Amino acid sequence: MELLNFTEQHKTYRKHFQKFLETDVIPHIDDWERDHMTPKSAWKKMGQAGFLCPWVSTEYGGMGGDFLHSIVINKELSWTNHTGLMAYLHSDIIVPYINTFGTQTQKKKYLPGCVSGDIVMAVAMTEPDSGSDLASMSTTAVEEGNEVVINGSKTFISIGYNCDLVIVAAKDPKVANPHKAISLYLVEDGTPGFIRGSKFEKMGMHSQDTAELFFNNCTIPIENRLGEKGSGFVMLMQKLQQERLMVAMMSVWAAEFALEWVTNYYRKTDTNGGGPSTSQAVQFAIAEMATDVMVGKNFVYKLAADHMEKKSIVTETSMAKFWASDMAKRVTSKILEMVGTDGLKQGCPVSRTWCDVQVYSIFAGTNEIMKTIIAKSMKL
Repeated sequence: MELLNFTEQHKTYRKHFQKFLETDVIPHIDDWERDHMTPKSAWKKMGQAGFLCPWVSTEYGGMGGDFLHSIVINKELSWTNHTGLMAYLHSDIIVPYINTFGTQTQKKKYLPGCVSGDIVMAVAMTEPDSGSDLASMSTTAVEEGNEVVINGSKTFISIGYNCDLVIVAAKDPKVANPHKAISLYLVEDGTPGFIRGSKFEKMGMHSQDTAELFFNNCTIPIENRLGEKGSGFVMLMQKLQQERLMVAMMSVWAAEFALEWVTNYYRKTDTNGGGPSTSQAVQFAIAEMATDVMVGKNFVYKLAADHMEKKSIVTETSMAKFWASDMAKRVTSKILEMVGTDGLKQGCPVSRTWCDVQVYSIFAGTNEIMKTIIAKSMKL
């Protein structure tokens, strides 16, 4: 039984995107990985071809699609085995903040560029001394008349180097309750006082830029506040369900890609019978991984269907996020053990996959935070 109802339109959209990847993305991935950067021109090509924010309404320049279009894009991107075009972060995690909480003026100003690729977005929450505990952030935003002055620093910001617009979480230092002190602000590239640090050199996700961001008396108009003052924490919590669901799906697809590779690897090496793939140990290992991937895929697709029906699945997405990200690390580690020295070669695709999936257990709240949420839902 199909858990997700992909229509013929979705299937045609997938074929168009696969062709786009073959011509405009896949030939350049190795260069992007070596450069530790995906150029902005690639984002613009994605947008111009209709593959960014497909769910945005036609009123704001989108195609008026749905969440299934996003699933199509991110599944196909994951199978290119690179993370430089982190479309799910831009299209399905960050831009929805503007679509849901933005004023009509903000939507008209920013959403068309987010769709076309002229505006690439980042969200700045994590700080040097605060990660999953957002209430402990120290970046301040002081509203003075018609302006907001932001001071502080953010770190490990994905697409932080390439971004044209960043949502900054900052607190009012005069408000004692940390959960009511946080607001979200839209800061454009080129704003005085908005400074980018150097790109981080990471163990994985090499083609995706990650940077520090600094705000030194960064002054923006009050119109750039997103939503009501002091509602930032609530807005962040509301969007975490989709964010964690996306990370869970990306984890499952990464494991599925690695499983497909190792299955073909053993089929090719078993040319004369009695080769590696006939080993019972290998067969059992692949069978176990295939079961993990199937369980994970069905779990996250069921949650995606529930999410599209606007069900509250906070606990379930927390379960999926921690389990799937752990599973992706477990599967890719097992595959590298199985193939031995072939896994150490620079050209081994799963070597890159293994490096890239390590951060999924940290994204969208650490897996320890996920377990805390689950335990609280069980009244423990």
